[in-house]
Amino acid sequence: MAATRLIALHVNKDKGVSASMHERIDYSQNPDKTENGTLISSYECEPETAAEEFLLSRRQYQEATGREYKGDIIAYQIRQSFKPGEITPEECNKMGYELAMRFTKGRHAFTVSTHTDKAHIHNHIIFNSIDLDNTHKFKNFFFSGIALQRLSDIECFEHGYSIIKKKPYAERTKRTVYPKRHTIRSELEAVIEDILKKKPKDLEDLLEQLSRQGYEIKREKHIAVKGRAQKRFIRLDSLSEGFRTQDLIKFLEDDQRSHSAGQPSGKRSKIDLLIDLQDKIQQGKGIGYQHWAKVYNLKQMAKVLLFLQENDIHDFAKLEQMSKESAARTDELLSDIKQKEARMKEIKVLRMHIINYSKTRNVYVEYRKAGYSKNFFETHREEITLHRAAKYAFDQLGLKKIPRVAELNEEFTRLAREKNAEYAEYRKERDRMRDLINARKNAEMILNEKEQPNEREQKKQI
Repeated sequence: MAATRLIALHVNKDKGVSASMHERIDYSQNPDKTENGTLISSYECEPETAAEEFLLSRRQYQEATGREYKGDIIAYQIRQSFKPGEITPEECNKMGYELAMRFTKGRHAFTVSTHTDKAHIHNHIIFNSIDLDNTHKFKNFFFSGIALQRLSDIECFEHGYSIIKKKPYAERTKRTVYPKRHTIRSELEAVIEDILKKKPKDLEDLLEQLSRQGYEIKREKHIAVKGRAQKRFIRLDSLSEGFRTQDLIKFLEDDQRSHSAGQPSGKRSKIDLLIDLQDKIQQGKGIGYQHWAKVYNLKQMAKVLLFLQENDIHDFAKLEQMSKESAARTDELLSDIKQKEARMKEIKVLRMHIINYSKTRNVYVEYRKAGYSKNFFETHREEITLHRAAKYAFDQLGLKKIPRVAELNEEFTRLAREKNAEYAEYRKERDRMRDLINARKNAEMILNEKEQPNEREQKKQI
């Protein structure tokens, strides 16, 4: 069981960058804590000169990019602590090295110092904020701490160690969650979402459909749009994740590829299906492919075990039941979303007819007073036609009293807000359903592997 934490190391008060860097690294490599320095490892740097190498990379970064190193972050530290008595110091250091490689993807130099001065053996991993090419800085992305913890959990599963169990809901700290306010940006995102359902060919096609809906498009360094009621342009890159320019381009490209391949569009599930090794061997796949597939299956099995433990699933029947319940909930949400979309379309049409009816009412009154004169009709053909169309629409809907436009606007805004919330829940539930289904299929394959080893051995001999 390992607990992790990501810490940005800043310049110490009343000290310079060099002094702060040496102080942090010297503390992590303290001989009294690392068994005389035997529990220290490193990647792309020497432990003794790590501070100087990190400082040199800062200067090389400025020379290579022409940019000043802004901010007072000198490096990043990962603390990884293990349950007392569960791991040896040597194995702890190896685990820390592997975690650092996975988290930095081998792009940043780092040192791993294992401390044994406490009951819980723990690692101090310090990695350079500048990458190995001296051209980019590490970006401490949103939820990086959670991503780090999940990598550590997967690593623990693969090496046979326990993981930290989540607290039951009743034991968690309660706090008030405030609903997200409906904004112009969320309304724009809803419009883009509707256009994406029509499967535009590319970004230009999507922007063209936005333009047809009354949005003004500005193509400069950043693509920006402006609706009829807006005073300023809104950059696509300022929208939520998934609606930014690069996100849309990637989504549309993936959608086109999946469409051409005859596969459903959308993001891949967190848990992928295992590869049937016996089937692939019979197809004549090489030894290299078989080795890759075995490693791939091990990683997927670790993800499945982690997923089952997180969701408190201990038997196959419960997994199957949860799959069905999730599928039913997904269908229910999708049906509700479609009903709201249908009502929103109805409101748009009704609102248009009410406005037309109001604008042309005086003309139609004059037309009646003129005895439905043909000359009057020809002069005011457009206004009279719009008025008649509005009256016909009201009759078809069976309206005895025409609703106010302000009331319809309020209902439309409420439905849009509810639809956005339900759509977010739908996407989350859909991904959960896919994970449950894939976990169930993987579990079936694993059980089948255990139950029929003799049959497969006989097939090999034949």
